[in-house]
Amino acid sequence: MRHQVFAGQFYEEDKEKLKKQIENCFSSNLGAGLEQLKQKTRTQEEIFSIIVPHAGYIFSGPCASHAYSSLKSSLEKTKEPITFIILGTDHTGKSSSSFSVSFEDFSTPLGIAKNNLEFSKSLVNNSLVLHDELPHQSEHSIEVQLPFLQYYFKNFNIVPVITSTDNYQELKKFSVKLSELVKKQKNPTVIIASGDFTHYGPNYGFIPFPFNRQTQEKLYNLDKDAIDKILELDSSAFFEKAKKSTICGISVITISIEFSKLLGAKKAKLLKYYTSGDIVHDYENSVSYASFVIE
Repeated sequence: MRHQVFAGQFYEEDKEKLKKQIENCFSSNLGAGLEQLKQKTRTQEEIFSIIVPHAGYIFSGPCASHAYSSLKSSLEKTKEPITFIILGTDHTGKSSSSFSVSFEDFSTPLGIAKNNLEFSKSLVNNSLVLHDELPHQSEHSIEVQLPFLQYYFKNFNIVPVITSTDNYQELKKFSVKLSELVKKQKNPTVIIASGDFTHYGPNYGFIPFPFNRQTQEKLYNLDKDAIDKILELDSSAFFEKAKKSTICGISVITISIEFSKLLGAKKAKLLKYYTSGDIVHDYENSVSYASFVIE
């Protein structure tokens, strides 16, 4: 069992308070809206992957609510167990390979997210990943996605994979092999790419333009260049743009684009974008958040 590490830090530790916090993410002026939290109308579009941020809920939770609302809508009538392949961004540097899968179930205050052990082991058996629990032990990018899934879905399992390579050809090769395995699955399978966008300011060592009254607008324009490439489903162009920035999730976003296209995706939608500066009204140090669906 991989026990919760970031409860009480990135999100509430108490079960009922956590449920309320998730609801507040929806009801926030930046969130998807409470009506979307309770909605029952199913979209006709098949979602192959979502791109969702992984910061503390007070900052990125409202942004994440848009992606999870769309995901719930797409899978509303699904009766089979859903597999969510959660691609985490390596923040700890503890990975011993480019892709590290965990075989553990993950716990949060909302319960236990069961590992799809058969599929997780198939990734190892097909030489896509290495089984390595160490990088998962203190990594938040996968854990923070689980309460949203647990709030919304009852019948699901997870495949937790941490990516730590910045080699485009390696990411593309992984996407091809992963898509081939997913095509053999009978149950619905969706990728969750966990990544944040630009980290700006002296705290992050990235100041491409000076801090002034135009910083908010310049941040938006900086992220827009990368966002446009995602909307075009151009993983190569996105990768090149992102390498010149401080986007925390280059690898997982690249995989989500390539994987989705191989499964038949035709378009990506930007559901929500804002920055931490929009919340605290200070852009001197700011992190950008964006939610997408690829369908």
